[in-house]
Amino acid sequence: MAEFFPTKSILKKLYKNSFHKKPAPTNMVAGFRAIEEAVKSGKEFDKVLIQRGLKGPLFSEVMTLIKDYSIPFQYVPQEKLDGLTKVNHQGMIGFTAPIQFSDVESIVDEVFASGQSPKFIYLDGVTDVRNFGAICRTAECCGFHAVIVPEKGSAAINEDAVKTSAGALFHIPVCRVRSTRAFIEKLRNSGVKMMGCTEKSDKRIQDVDLSSPFCIIMGAEDTGISEEFMRHADELAKIEMLGKTSSLNVSVAAGMVMYELNRQRNP
Repeated sequence: MAEFFPTKSILKKLYKNSFHKKPAPTNMVAGFRAIEEAVKSGKEFDKVLIQRGLKGPLFSEVMTLIKDYSIPFQYVPQEKLDGLTKVNHQGMIGFTAPIQFSDVESIVDEVFASGQSPKFIYLDGVTDVRNFGAICRTAECCGFHAVIVPEKGSAAINEDAVKTSAGALFHIPVCRVRSTRAFIEKLRNSGVKMMGCTEKSDKRIQDVDLSSPFCIIMGAEDTGISEEFMRHADELAKIEMLGKTSSLNVSVAAGMVMYELNRQRNP
């Protein structure tokens, strides 16, 4: 009888399907009561994953708390939760954030009160953690007053993001907004203009006067900024491309735009 020697692909599959699981992240909180107590104690949550189809008075109680504190949540299959931890998660797993989130209106008021001209950057659909961390690092180095992200459809703000930001996330305010429309209105009412960075514009970023209060809008690399920002932006501008490659990494593009704003304000 011939001997059988498993191939590398078979060995990989056996290892992947083995009982070994990655250790649970240190920022994971599992179970109704654990999440409830963490929220009440003041812990900031990046997101909460909830098993589809959950019901019951305890679930409703915790869900009310999650919504009251504007914590992002997502419904997922049970298999997703089972793959994250071996403990009894009861159909709910939360991930705490390593930072405290700031309020947009409060930041705007503080910047104006200090006699400065606000400069913010909004990340519209940027979901890659490393890009997010790199942008926060550059924003902090450029003296930006805040990085703003949507409540849903944004990169996870976790230990990897902090590491990629080289610790800048501990020094620059991060604001999380639930409604894009409400956020646009807040900026408008505060006298802050918006510039969407998009290749669909004929105007270059250096041709836009960025000396007044501005919020730069950067979109995801594949889809760009959303139609809502395209419609409401005060300015649309592009980074001029001189080579054959038609696009830049979003963190690189964001850095170029932020430095152009600083160049204009500090010639």
